[in-house]
Amino acid sequence: MSNFVMAPPEPVSIPVAGGGRFPVRRVYCIGRNYAAHAVEMGHDPDREPPFFFQKNPDNLDASGEFPYPPKTSDVHHEAELAVALKSGGTNISVPDALGHVFGYAPALDMTRRDLQGEAKKMGRPWEIGKAFERSAPIGLLEPASSVGHPDSGRIELKVNGALRQQGDLNRMIWKVPEMIAYLSDYFTLAAGDVILSGTPAGVGPVERGDVMDLTIEGLAAFRVVVV
Repeated sequence: MSNFVMAPPEPVSIPVAGGGRFPVRRVYCIGRNYAAHAVEMGHDPDREPPFFFQKNPDNLDASGEFPYPPKTSDVHHEAELAVALKSGGTNISVPDALGHVFGYAPALDMTRRDLQGEAKKMGRPWEIGKAFERSAPIGLLEPASSVGHPDSGRIELKVNGALRQQGDLNRMIWKVPEMIAYLSDYFTLAAGDVILSGTPAGVGPVERGDVMDLTIEGLAAFRVVVV
């Protein structure tokens, strides 16, 4: 017999290629992890220590639709590689880090840029600009057992057929194993954690009706419509 005082919410999960669903525990996002994007955001691209923020698990959305959010007039796309963990722990070494990865998916870190900008100016947290409803569209999760561990390959985003973002996974300042190891020094990572690994240059606004096509070499393409 349940001891909950109300019905608990449905667990958050994302679809896996070949069948099944991956249960989501936490979502970590790294900031400014491509040098060209750091420059376009007004920062020095030198390899300084990484920093992370979080989205909520239920921000992940595999529906292929992105509802334009309220209280903003400047929503930006950020194309990213999502890394899903099958296990975790603390103080994970870089050489051991990839052994904790279940798989990879294309994802978008949608951002209310105007609200994020206001928060930055006042030295406040970014959640109001980053962690709103359905702010992380995500495509099909491909197991590493099928696609390997992509450490290079083209990542690009087109909006209405026009190329907006392009880069290569090998241009990440902090590579996937390093991100996992660094996070594990500060948090206890676990199965179900998802890491959004940063975006290349070319971030920009979207409007209702826009169609975003995200492709990452070696993974299934992902289309998202702004509604």
